[in-house]
Amino acid sequence: MTSAIDPVDLAARLIACPSITPHPAGAFDVLEQALRPLGFEVHRFVAGEAPDGPVENLFATRGTSGVHFGFAGHLDVVPPGEGWAGDPFKPEIRGGLLYGRGAVDMKSAIAAFVAACADLDLLQGTVSLIITGDEEGPATYGTPALMRWMAERGIRPDMILIGEPTSENRLGDVVKIGRRGSVNMWIDVPGVQGHVAYPHRADNPVPKLARLISALEAIHLDDGTDTFQPSNLEITAVSTGSTATNVIPGTARAQLNIRFNNLQRGEDLVALVRRTAEAEAPGSRVEARISGEAFLTPPGRLYDLVTRAIREETGVEPELSTGGGTSDGRFLIALCPVVDFGLLNATMHKLDEAASVEDIRTLHRIYGRILASALA
Repeated sequence: MTSAIDPVDLAARLIACPSITPHPAGAFDVLEQALRPLGFEVHRFVAGEAPDGPVENLFATRGTSGVHFGFAGHLDVVPPGEGWAGDPFKPEIRGGLLYGRGAVDMKSAIAAFVAACADLDLLQGTVSLIITGDEEGPATYGTPALMRWMAERGIRPDMILIGEPTSENRLGDVVKIGRRGSVNMWIDVPGVQGHVAYPHRADNPVPKLARLISALEAIHLDDGTDTFQPSNLEITAVSTGSTATNVIPGTARAQLNIRFNNLQRGEDLVALVRRTAEAEAPGSRVEARISGEAFLTPPGRLYDLVTRAIREETGVEPELSTGGGTSDGRFLIALCPVVDFGLLNATMHKLDEAASVEDIRTLHRIYGRILASALA
């Protein structure tokens, strides 16, 4: 089948826009130019201020009745880093792979979905694209702002597919039906700075922080569930800010992250860490930022649509998983059932990020099957 839109070409044009969070760099212009000829009504708005903004967002819709199928994604990308074989924002095809930052995460999936929309001339339902420029960043002014915009207009999809790269070994082998929650915390342990030769005149916070870290590491959060792996706490950084060899530092800081399942809630975990910090290092200050709560989409029509389309197009029986990182599904689940499915994730955020050209075309066909069945 020849599509009215070539998903590989559209993906390349999106990759050519250096849309590092939160700078749009023309990516939303490219997407709008692809959607309007397909009959989509396109709404764009900017939300927020520095340092987390401003962020560009886009909501596009076609149709006004029947089943409302939403597709969510992001056009922002992480910084490319040094050491690429080529220019990360000059897409090129080598050895059957499309190279460029965002090829996997997740401009190619957006292109595949737009191409799938172009193939369906008569839609009995409604299709919407919910696209942000801030998924890779704090997500303060991205999907939450889009949801507020939609709520003000009474817009609520019946189901949402997110095009995040979920496949692991071959296209279609993993579909995400939920995600773990995530909370970052920063703990500051106070002390009194002084000379190492006169410890009685100082108060070293490092041993206190060491005891606190040991206590945190000893916490057993849970054993997981049938659908979620156990919650885990990881210390991600320790510092004092001191570089001198003869100075007892005045403060010590630890940074940690907890990825948690639906047996936990972010605010309860913050309270647990605060209690532990006060017990092991009295006077400690804990700052926390909950990125999102754990969520799980129960079995239903969206499961069936996605897994059947994968099976029919590829012969693969997908695993329904909640592993890996989080996605904007943590916000969108408040609206309707949400499932994540997209390309292989092996090179996302890596140097020389690349997606198989054939996989992009296959993903286009899978998305087409999902749409056709959802809106039939």
